[in-house]
Amino acid sequence: MTDRRHVEVLVVGGGIIGCSIAYHLTRMGKQDVAVLEKNQLTHGATWHAAGLVGQLRSSRNTTRMLQKSVELYDKLEAETGQALDWKKVGSLRLASSKDRMLEIKRLATTSKSFGLEMQILTTQEAQELFPIMTTDGVEGAAYIPSDGYIDPSSVCQALAKGARDQGAKIYQGVEVLEVRRNGRQATEVVTSEGTWTFDILVNAGGMWSRDLGKLSNVKVPACALEHQYMITDPIPDMPKNMPTMRDPDRLVYYKPEVRGMVVGGYEKGTLPFGDDGIPQGFGRELLGGNFDRFEQLACLASEITPVINSVGIRELINGPIPYSADGDFVMGKAVELDNYFVASGFLYGIAAGGGAGQMMAEWIVNEAPSLDLWPLDIRRFSEHHNTNYFMYNRAVEHYGGHYLLHKPGEEAEAARGIRRSPLYDILKEKGACYGSKAGWERPNWFAQDREEAVDQLDFDRKKTNWFSPVAKECKAVRENVGLIDQSSFAKMEVVGPGALAALQRLAISNLDKPDGSVIYTQLCNEKGGIEADLTICRLGRERFYIITGSGFATHDFHWIKSHLPADGSVHTFDVTSARAVINICGPNSRAVLQSVTREDISNDAFPFSTCQQIEIGAATLWALRIGYVGELGWELHIPTEFTAHVYEKLWEAGQSYEIANIGYRAIDSLRLEKGYVYWSSEVTPDYNPYAAGLGFKVALKSKENFIGREALLSIKESGPTEKLSTFTVEADVSLYGAETIFHGDDVVGLTTSANHGHTIGTQIAMGYLPASLADQQGFEIEAFGKRYPAVRVDGALYDPTNKRLKM
Repeated sequence: MTDRRHVEVLVVGGGIIGCSIAYHLTRMGKQDVAVLEKNQLTHGATWHAAGLVGQLRSSRNTTRMLQKSVELYDKLEAETGQALDWKKVGSLRLASSKDRMLEIKRLATTSKSFGLEMQILTTQEAQELFPIMTTDGVEGAAYIPSDGYIDPSSVCQALAKGARDQGAKIYQGVEVLEVRRNGRQATEVVTSEGTWTFDILVNAGGMWSRDLGKLSNVKVPACALEHQYMITDPIPDMPKNMPTMRDPDRLVYYKPEVRGMVVGGYEKGTLPFGDDGIPQGFGRELLGGNFDRFEQLACLASEITPVINSVGIRELINGPIPYSADGDFVMGKAVELDNYFVASGFLYGIAAGGGAGQMMAEWIVNEAPSLDLWPLDIRRFSEHHNTNYFMYNRAVEHYGGHYLLHKPGEEAEAARGIRRSPLYDILKEKGACYGSKAGWERPNWFAQDREEAVDQLDFDRKKTNWFSPVAKECKAVRENVGLIDQSSFAKMEVVGPGALAALQRLAISNLDKPDGSVIYTQLCNEKGGIEADLTICRLGRERFYIITGSGFATHDFHWIKSHLPADGSVHTFDVTSARAVINICGPNSRAVLQSVTREDISNDAFPFSTCQQIEIGAATLWALRIGYVGELGWELHIPTEFTAHVYEKLWEAGQSYEIANIGYRAIDSLRLEKGYVYWSSEVTPDYNPYAAGLGFKVALKSKENFIGREALLSIKESGPTEKLSTFTVEADVSLYGAETIFHGDDVVGLTTSANHGHTIGTQIAMGYLPASLADQQGFEIEAFGKRYPAVRVDGALYDPTNKRLKM
C-alpha cells in the first residue's frame, strides 16, 4: 500500500458489519470503496459470535431489516461461491409461565402485522422440533420457520468476497492512528500503513467504535460487555436440523453445534470490557471463562434440557460483544461531522449483518435508508448517553434484562435521576411516580391516598396500580384544572436576519406571521416524509423559539442546523436547560392563571395559538396558548430558577378548584381521545402530512419554496396511498400499539398507538389503512392472539370542533 491514497468511501472495521456495508455499496454502484481492518477479518466479536439469526424485534422496520439479512443469506453462497453453513431451520421460543405465554401471543400478533410468520405451538409440538427438551412446566411455544443460524466467519468472508468481486479493496493489518478534521468534515485517516483521504468515512469499528470516534470528537455511545456460552460434548442420538431455541424464562438460548449444543444466555451481573479503552493489541482473543457466573445459566438450562447434565462441557467461551447505551444498534450519520457515518453497537450483529449493511449503504448513497430506522438512529442519543456512567450502567442492565419478561410501562432502573426538573422534589413529595425519557425524570402518574408511588405492572392495564390514578388525572383535566411538569421539552432559539427565510424553507407551514404567533408544523424531507413534528413561536422579527419532544432534541436540532445557511445570518441556541415548562390545562385553567397574573388572558386578549410575556409573582415568563390534551390551557416557559416559585403560586391559587398534578400516562390517553399524533409513532419519515391528516398544515399556496414541496404537491394531486385512522374497541382488552388490523381476513395495517380513553370509556387505537379502505367499516384488531371488533371513527373522539380548546 502506498503512503497516501484517496477513496470515495472508507470503511473502518472488517467485521460482518463493515464487510456488509462494502458489499452493499458495490451493489449500489460504488466500487471505489476500501475497508481497513486493524487485525484480520472477523477479529473482534464476529469470529466468536454464537451465530443465531432471529428476525422478530419490537420495531417493525428493525424486523424488516433483519428479514433482509435472511433474504441475503439465502442467496449469498450461490452468488459468491463462498460456503456459508447457513441453516434455515427455524427458531423456537418457549413460555414457562402464563404471563410469558401472553407475551408470546402478543409477539405472534406483532409478527403478523410485520409480515413475519410466527406459529403458536403446544408443548408437544415444540418437543417434536426440539426432542432434547422436557415439557415440564412449559405452557407453550412460538416457532418462526424462517429463522436459523449461520457460521459467523464464513458469512463475513462471503460478504468480503462479494465486495472484492465488485471492485472494493480490503486491507488487513492496517491500524487507524489518527482521524483529522476540518470544520464539519473528516478529511484524513492516518494509519500504520499511510494516510487516506476520502469523501465519506464509515466507523464500523465494533467494540473499538467509541475509541475510533474519539479520534475526531464524534460521540459513539457503544461499548463492549462480556458474554459467555458453552459448547457441549456430542449429545447421543441428537437429531439433525433441529431449530435454535430460546427459553427466556430460564435466560438461555440453544444452537446445534457439531452433534453437540451451544448453550448461552443473558444473566445479571455481566462485566464491562474495555471501559477504559480496549487493550492495545486485542484482536482474536477470548477472555477467561467465568464458571461461577455461568453456573446459574447452566443450572437453569439443565431444567429444560436435562441431557446436558450427562455430557461434558467441551469449552466455555467468554468474549466481548458490542452493546449500546440502550441495548440497540447505533446507526446513521454522526451529528458532529457531515461526512462521517456510524454503524456500531450490534448485539446481534450476525442476524443484523446483511440488512444493516444494506441500510447503511442506502444512508450513504441516498442520504437516507429505505426504512425509517429511528429506533436505531444515532440521533436518539444525547451527550449524557456517551458518559461511562450512563452507558455502562444502562448497558449492563439491558444485558441482564435481555430475556426478562417485560410488561408495558416498564422503566429502566440504572442511571436514574441524572436530569431533574426544578420541580422534581416537590412533585415527588406529592406522589409522583417517575419514568425516564432521554435521561429526564418525568412524572408518569401520581399516587394518591398514601399509595406507594411504584409501578405494579400487568398486561391487563386495568390490573395495574396506576390505572385508577390516571383516570382521576384525566377527569381533572377534562372537568377542572391540572398542572403538568413538561420541563423536559427540548427547546431552541433561532435568531438572526436570515432566521425567517431559513425556517420558511424547513417548515411546511407559513411562519411569516405577526410576532407572538405560535405555529404547530412539520419539517419534511424531499420525499414529503415527516422528519420532525414541532411548535415554532415567533418571539420577534428575527427571533424564533422552537419546542419539540424530550427524546427528539438531537435529531430535530441536527435536522434544523444541517439545513441552515452558512453565511452567518442565522444562529441557534439550545435553551432546554434555561427554561422549565409548566402546562396548566383544563376548563378552569384561565381562572387559576388569571388569579396570579395582572395581564389580561381572556380569549379576546390572549387567543389560541399565540404567546405573550406575562408575570407570575416575581417571574417574567413566556406563556404559550397551546396544548396536547385538547383543553383550554397554556404552556408556561419559565426561567429555570423561578420554576418552583411559579408552581407554588399556581398550586396555591388552584386549591379552590381542586387543582391536580398530571402525569405523562394521562397525557397519552387524553391526546388519543383528541386524535393528536406523536412523532415516531403516527408521524415518521415513512408518512407524509396528507396521509397523517395534517394536509391542512401544508402551505402550498402561500409558500413557493420549502423542502418537500414538490413531493407534497404531487401527493395532494394524486391522493395519499395510506390514511391515518382512529378506532375504538369496546371489548375488555388492553391495546398498546403494534397490534394487527384486519379487514375481513386481510391484514391491512397495524396500530401505531393505543391506550384506554378514560373520558370516552373505550380502548382507542390509531393506525394507517390503505386509502381505499379509509372510509370503510368492518375492521378487527388482533391482540394477544384474539381478534376484537374495531369501529373506525371519523375525526376526533373528543371535542371534534375544538370548542373547548379555543374557549
